[in-house]
Amino acid sequence: MESGADDVLALVGPRLRALRREKGITLADLAAVTGVSQSTLSRLESGQRRATLELLLPLARTYDVPLDDLVGAPRTGDPRIHLKPIRRYGMVFVPLSRRPGGAQAFKMIIPARPEPLAPDPQTHEGFEWLYVLNGRLRLLLGERDLTLTPGEAAEFDTLLPHWLGSADGGVVEVLVLFGPQGARAHLRATPKRS
Repeated sequence: MESGADDVLALVGPRLRALRREKGITLADLAAVTGVSQSTLSRLESGQRRATLELLLPLARTYDVPLDDLVGAPRTGDPRIHLKPIRRYGMVFVPLSRRPGGAQAFKMIIPARPEPLAPDPQTHEGFEWLYVLNGRLRLLLGERDLTLTPGEAAEFDTLLPHWLGSADGGVVEVLVLFGPQGARAHLRATPKRS
């Protein structure tokens, strides 16, 4: 097999593990839903078992993703990106990145509401960077209550209790980068000395 195909297949296991963890599914639960044994799934994720169509089809159905996304197949033909919005917590998240396990990019839309939602701060592992595109964003971050307007950005460790909502009941559009715990959204370069 050519090395390009080997490289693609080598990334299938880590991609499957990241997708399963992102969905919050255990190996036991996945085995029960797909009919693939837990040991086979574990070996597939660790790279000890080669991915086959027979193994990938039930996983693609369970995760509700195209088979191409599971294997990281290069896109061909139509260059347009077909984004699938996700509705959660009364908001719309449009995924802008497709790499499981690394930093994720989303456009988040908080719809207008006559009565603003009551804040419900949450914590989880990760690091978040956000940039307000439109509207007035209310960001509760620990004990701080901030209002961000278009063009303003914030970054924070998501282990700190946080909540995002509309500051005035209007629509808010935000670009969000979310990364694994400790991963910063950007690095500041230091000047090179001559």
